[in-house]
Amino acid sequence: MNTLAETPSASATPRRTPRQLAAIGVIALFSLFLMAIPVYSMNSGDAYVLTIASRILAYALAAIGLNIVLGYGGMVSMGHAMYIGLGAYTVVLMHAVGVDSGWLQLLAMGLAVGVIAIVVGWISLRTQGIAFIMITLAFAQLFFFVFVSLKAYGGDEGMTLQQASDFGALTGNRTALYCALLACVGAALYGTYRMAGSRFGLVLRATRINERRVKAVGIPTLPYRLAAYVISAWVCALAGFFLANLTGFVSPAYLAWSVSGELIVMVVLGGVGTVVGPLVGALALLLFEEALKGWTEYWMMILGPLIVLMVLVFRRGLWGLLSAPHSDSDNAAEETP
Repeated sequence: MNTLAETPSASATPRRTPRQLAAIGVIALFSLFLMAIPVYSMNSGDAYVLTIASRILAYALAAIGLNIVLGYGGMVSMGHAMYIGLGAYTVVLMHAVGVDSGWLQLLAMGLAVGVIAIVVGWISLRTQGIAFIMITLAFAQLFFFVFVSLKAYGGDEGMTLQQASDFGALTGNRTALYCALLACVGAALYGTYRMAGSRFGLVLRATRINERRVKAVGIPTLPYRLAAYVISAWVCALAGFFLANLTGFVSPAYLAWSVSGELIVMVVLGGVGTVVGPLVGALALLLFEEALKGWTEYWMMILGPLIVLMVLVFRRGLWGLLSAPHSDSDNAAEETP
């Protein structure tokens, strides 16, 4: 009897569940919608839609960065707005020394943010819980007041960007900026998806569940957590770089603790520890905000309770409605993006 013919192949691709198929369908439709926005804007002449969509993608990029440490590493950072501000101010500071090349500005931003994130991460990651939250918040406030004191660059009132980052023929092109943002968000989502199932991601999620057990099997946790923190900072700084070029304005408000709080809300609202959740959370929060602003001047009194209600009803976030339930919700190796 040919038992091999009767035995299913161990390498056979597992069948996708209806929830996973639905999630893939939603991702495809959502991707088409985002790609259609610049086409609609050019044909209709409605630049406002493109600006709002670009702002949503910029904050979604920052939320994706925060999700790396919050969702997968369990590190509640109240200081990630600091990296958004550093990314934005890089454009201004580099212009002040006569460097307008966007590529050189990105290189300088990467080096500066990398060094700062290593120092801040090395100090803060030696603590846990409330202590970690307070240290990250303290560093963010430190840089906030540093930029407030820079009167030559507008101080607490901020300043208008005199020269956008130079990318040749694409400089100042809002459609090109949107497409670059969309590409970066797509790359960040794919990178998060690949990270979640890698050894790096598995160790990172294991430290969130029980760091002592990870150390007990001989794996040093600090290098993994520090690497995740630095990568997260780079992604947030890139979002700040885009925001500066999008709005043509920079101010210390980018570094405010409330911005860090908004990023946390986006991640929680969309789904902590899910790949697509931060994008969904940013879209939901900012669209609700825009809709309520056009309806009433007391929009914050409505938005706050609405967010609390949504978080209570959708415990796993909005994207969690399409994610297959697991006994361990952090099982990203099996989770649909």
